[in-house]
Amino acid sequence: MKTLMPYPTVVGDIDVTIEKVALDGRDLPYSMISRNEHVVALHEAERAEWEEARIGLRVSLPEREIEAGPWTDVVCVAVLTEGATNARLARPLRKRTDGAWGGSLPVSRTLHRARASLTVSLVATVGGVAGRVIGTADAAWVIDLTARAPERKKELDIVEIDFGASGEEWLTKLKESPWLVDTSGEMPTVYLNTGFEGLAPLLNGAKSEMEKGARGLVASQIAGEAWTAMFHEAVSDLETGDDGTPQVPSGWRESVLRQMLPDVIPGASLADGLLEVHERRTDRQGWSALQTYIHHAAAKRARIPKHVRTAVRALDRAEDSDR
Repeated sequence: MKTLMPYPTVVGDIDVTIEKVALDGRDLPYSMISRNEHVVALHEAERAEWEEARIGLRVSLPEREIEAGPWTDVVCVAVLTEGATNARLARPLRKRTDGAWGGSLPVSRTLHRARASLTVSLVATVGGVAGRVIGTADAAWVIDLTARAPERKKELDIVEIDFGASGEEWLTKLKESPWLVDTSGEMPTVYLNTGFEGLAPLLNGAKSEMEKGARGLVASQIAGEAWTAMFHEAVSDLETGDDGTPQVPSGWRESVLRQMLPDVIPGASLADGLLEVHERRTDRQGWSALQTYIHHAAAKRARIPKHVRTAVRALDRAEDSDR
């Protein structure tokens, strides 16, 4: 997906680790940082009032690829944003003696309200043009100002069921499908067909490197389809103001739009991006062309590029071992 840029970009992984978080100069316990969930919880019952948090970052980059690439003036930048307050803060990171890049990013209580998103990008001069983004970390961190536990808010339900033996007529008719995405309810649901040969063992019992690669590939494909369906549902029936401006929906639809719109309409604010998507959809002008970017945003959220690379590498290593 990164090849959508009209210039060379980095293929290797950009891994971001939050090593330390301080609240008004006092270090938070590690239990407030979840590396698996990529979430930092800043709200503590005993300290509801605070002025500034400081996030300590460590970033690992594909250094060999960067050194050999057709770019110059490479800078690693951490960016903190929150759509609810339209806040945006960028800070350059520095290369450390251990080869990683690091630095700290302030989170001001006066600029943020609920959940801020922390991403890391590589910016460089490419083809004589400065300021081009040549790489971005696959997974963004969430800085949650209201949570007491570092957990991602649930955005969909996953139901494992044998479609053919479910007793549900609509599922029985679709028993040849390995999975389905349903966005008609209050919470979007992914139905996994346990009656589909090999699907459940692959997703729940992968052991070898090849099996794990295949599991990641299938899981990311399911997630990509879910993100795409949720985005279409989120923009399908928007309420509008008196001037015809679309209103940001609530619940999971708001969360989906905040996460995907920056990749669907790059460089636009949440309101402007939603307006453009709404106009393209209702006027049918440019809606088809926008599908490419919707699928790109969904694939990015589902981390499909990373899982494809992992599966290909696992296949290559298996072939090498058989020779």
